[in-house]
Order: sequence, then C-alpha cells, then structure tokens
Amino acid sequence: MKIAKLFAAAAVLALTVGAAQAETVRIGTEGAYPPFNSVDSSGQLVGFDIDIAKALCEKMKVECTFVAQDWDGIIPALLAKKFDAIVASMSITDERKEKVAFTAPYYQTPGSFIAPKDTEITDISPAALKGKTIGTQSSTTAAVYLEEKYKDSEIKLYPTQDEANADLAAGRLDGILADKFVLYEWLEKSSDGKCCTFVGPDLKDVNPQGTGIAVRQEDNALREKINAAIKEIVADGTYKKINAKYFPFDIY
Repeated sequence: MKIAKLFAAAAVLALTVGAAQAETVRIGTEGAYPPFNSVDSSGQLVGFDIDIAKALCEKMKVECTFVAQDWDGIIPALLAKKFDAIVASMSITDERKEKVAFTAPYYQTPGSFIAPKDTEITDISPAALKGKTIGTQSSTTAAVYLEEKYKDSEIKLYPTQDEANADLAAGRLDGILADKFVLYEWLEKSSDGKCCTFVGPDLKDVNPQGTGIAVRQEDNALREKINAAIKEIVADGTYKKINAKYFPFDIY
C-alpha cells in the first residue's frame, strides 16, 4: 500500500512539474538590433521584438523569460534547447526552414541601401556598385543577397549591424544594405546616423517571406499557439499600439 501511494505521489509530482514547465516559454533574442531588440542602460532587453513577445506570451497565458544570444549562434542555441523560440527579427528563408519551423510573419520589411549624404551613388544596381565596398551584418538575408547579386563589389560582413553602421559613419564603407526599419532607426535617432541617407528604391526581394518567430521543427503545438496569439494581438489593437511606439508607419 505504501509503495502504491509512493508511486501515485510521484506521478502527481511529475504531472505538476510538467505543467509548470509547460507554462514557461524561453525566448531567445539578439539584443543588438535596435529598435527591435537591444539592451538598455540597466541591462534589460528592450525593443519591438521584446514587447511583441511579451504580448504574445500574455495571450498564450504563459510566463516568458528572455535569453540574449549572439546572432550567428542563435539557431544552434535554439536546436540545443537553450530556449524555445527565437523572437529576433529573423527573416523567413527556405534555407532556415530546413533547420527550424516558422510562424506566420509578424512584420514585413524591405531591404534598403544607405550611403553618406555626399555620395555620388544614385544607382544601386550591381553594375553601378562595381568596385564599391558594401557592408552588412553577417548571417542575414542582406548578406546572402549581396554575396549572390553584387559579386563585383567588396562585401564586408560584421557580427552586428551597429558595427557596420559605425564603419559607414567612419568613412570605411561606401554603403550598407540592411532591413529598412533598422536603418531608419539609426538614421533618425542616432548622432552618427546624421552622416547618411537612403539611396535608391526599396528592395522587396531581400526579405520576400517576411519576418517570423522560429521554433524547433518538432514543436508544432507551440508554433500554432504563437500563430493564434499573433492573430489576437493584431485583432484587438495590441499590435498597433506596439507598432506606434517604435514607428510612425505600419510594419505589419
């Protein structure tokens, strides 16, 4: 009888622990991609991605914890179960789909070029930028785009977008290709960004599938819960409020 009670108690404990674990979702993000994710002066992760993740967790009725992770290692860290989902402005690509599963897009952003205000660059075609030194963050869709289409330009890749921006401001680059909304933040709100301006048209084919939240391929239940939560925050106006906090235009 005591053994039976012991096993029963153990089963209840296991179920309780499992339920508790199921109520916590660990979110991985970069923390170096303002205004979407960055670290403030108090060491806290902040930004559009963080606010969206918190809103989604509230709708899913789960507790969220956040983990900062270098961009180049963010997918390996997800697969190693360091966290459960990536909310880090990750563009959806076919190559990434081979490793992770994505939710529906939670925002759309074109690629854009920026250059110094005194630039002679007006044409951003590969032929026009032959011999120019173009920078961007490594392991991004912009990096892939440059390497595939701008073979006659010198492509410089950086661990973070901030480092690429700093080199442009210092005159070590002729231009940068990156997500338009990240570049907008730098141009409009940083002192270094006053050096530069957008050049050429938006390039919608840099991020044609939009930006999604990545989970492990086997975690389809979590992916569907996040998808449902995305629909909820859009429908009830939560998304619009977060959008307005960071941008004077709609990014969904």
